[in-house]
Amino acid sequence: MKSYQFEEYGEELVENVAAEPSVAGGQVLIKISACGVCHSDIHIWEGYFGLGGDKKLDIKGKRKLPFTLGHEIVGEVVAVGPDVTSVKVGEQHVVYPWIGCDECPTCDAGNGHLCNRPRALGVDVDGGYSDHLLVPHEKYLLDYGDLPKELACTYTCSGLTAYSAIKKVKPLADNGTLMIIGCGGVGLAGMAIVKSVTNAKVYVADIDPDKRQAGLDAGAEAAFDPNDRDQFKEIMRLTNGGVNAAIDFVGAESSARFGASILAKAGRLVIVGLFGGNFSLPLPMFPIKAIGIEGSMVGSLAEMHELMELAKAGKLNALTLDERPMNEAYNALTDLQKGNVVGRVVLKN
Repeated sequence: MKSYQFEEYGEELVENVAAEPSVAGGQVLIKISACGVCHSDIHIWEGYFGLGGDKKLDIKGKRKLPFTLGHEIVGEVVAVGPDVTSVKVGEQHVVYPWIGCDECPTCDAGNGHLCNRPRALGVDVDGGYSDHLLVPHEKYLLDYGDLPKELACTYTCSGLTAYSAIKKVKPLADNGTLMIIGCGGVGLAGMAIVKSVTNAKVYVADIDPDKRQAGLDAGAEAAFDPNDRDQFKEIMRLTNGGVNAAIDFVGAESSARFGASILAKAGRLVIVGLFGGNFSLPLPMFPIKAIGIEGSMVGSLAEMHELMELAKAGKLNALTLDERPMNEAYNALTDLQKGNVVGRVVLKN
């Protein structure tokens, strides 16, 4: 089994070869055909999340090195354990990576993605920058129909993350207005999904003019530079005092502050991005405007099934993909780190 791994945090990915895993019990072995590259891969590779100023959340103690990144995975079943009943060798599947302990109340409630003892592929255990992957149970494999495999794999993180966040704001956004902040890979995934979930008027904001244009090309009503005070005034004019909901796909100090500032009364900001930092808001503004701010982390297995049904039914818009060979994993990671990517990078075997 060939994998592209980091042996020290922040160091270049190297090609390592190991024995192909064997299956037991309900396990399934997948031959990986494609794997998306996600911004959260950068944080895992660096070993921390920025908390603002010089503060960092160290996550280096969670995993063994060398480590294989990658959680947007699609591939072919090449071996199954004796307890597997619904998956057969030769089938093609996407892999739901947000796996919990399967023993706690959170997992029992269908929220394994929020488990306190996670086993997420490419996050806590080895993932998809490889040619093979051992999946712990067949229930984490989903059919993707006639979708291109390069597109299908992106739905397991960027697509699912966007879908779950949009569902959270749907009650407020329906028949109202929604601002998508950040037109990177996940933000554009949100743009591809949003019209299948809500009838809101959708606007986008990004500091990069090329990404603003990408948001417009994806169907936004208008695009704004969040650093431009005159454009802030235009947002407030267009929306009669603010948007009903905003989703921050960046998660930086400036993007969260902007998102909170453009909310109408009773509006809600959902923060998805993990860029890092902190921001403050005067406490009286919460009751005065009756606003809410919450976080959203990926999505449940049930939501993954919902999203795949929408995708297979052709109800999602096109998504810009940047396809590269698997052996360019390190260059793809650093390009994403530098902000030199529009759309979603997908590595292919």
